[in-house]
Amino acid sequence: MSGRTATVDAIEKIARTGRTGCIAEAAARLRTAERDCTPCAPVRELIGTADIETAYAVQSRIVAEFVDAGRILSGRKIGLTSAAVQAQLGVDQPDFGVLFADMDCSGGRPVDVTRLLQPKVEAEVAFVLASDIDMPVDEITVRSYVEAGAPALEIVDSRIAGWDITLGDTIADNASSGLYVLGDRIPPGEMPELATVQMSMTENGTVVSTGTGADCLGSPWAALAWLANVSRSLGAPLQAGEVVLSGALGPMATVTPGSTYSASIGGLGCVSVTFTPGAPV
Repeated sequence: MSGRTATVDAIEKIARTGRTGCIAEAAARLRTAERDCTPCAPVRELIGTADIETAYAVQSRIVAEFVDAGRILSGRKIGLTSAAVQAQLGVDQPDFGVLFADMDCSGGRPVDVTRLLQPKVEAEVAFVLASDIDMPVDEITVRSYVEAGAPALEIVDSRIAGWDITLGDTIADNASSGLYVLGDRIPPGEMPELATVQMSMTENGTVVSTGTGADCLGSPWAALAWLANVSRSLGAPLQAGEVVLSGALGPMATVTPGSTYSASIGGLGCVSVTFTPGAPV
């Protein structure tokens, strides 16, 4: 994947509202918050509380600016798939965002916590795609497009102060994206039935989150199918080689600098991340 790609160009087609002024202002607010490491006020005052199309237009503007600056797209993420996370954030439906290669913190090295503003961590199932998903799929047929699955930790973040977000705020902020960590990959034929897997996540050995595969839109496979169909409808089908983070299996945990977070997903494996002790900015 290189250049602006069909992904970026197609997402921009979501919104044709003519509200270019507020879109630009909201994008600039979020970009400034990230650059200055200072959380900002919500952008809903600029784009409206329920204007989802405009929120995605803000996201696409930010993503396009990142790509034009040289960042490399590596996949997609689904957010707000868990009822527990929806309740934590006060929203009521899933969303999606874009992953960049420099978000991938797999490999065991500690994550520099100062890269983030207000990090939280959640456990989920990741997929690596074997081929483009250019046909309608369901949670059964989508499996044939997958090269591997893996346990994952998504380190979510918000540029908006105090995580004071509505659905529109988090969509505009690239679905509250931050970083991600993948565990060992296994082929689909060796994966357990994902709707029934049990997840437990610990902070320094103490359990801080639990859940099941069914807590992710009924199954991580169903979440992947949902994203594949939405992306295809926008003219930006999921592509071979992309990583897809399918969404949280349980509640998020606030990151404590210096701590280690480990998640076990039954039959799929374990994944861990350690944060440096420096306090977030």
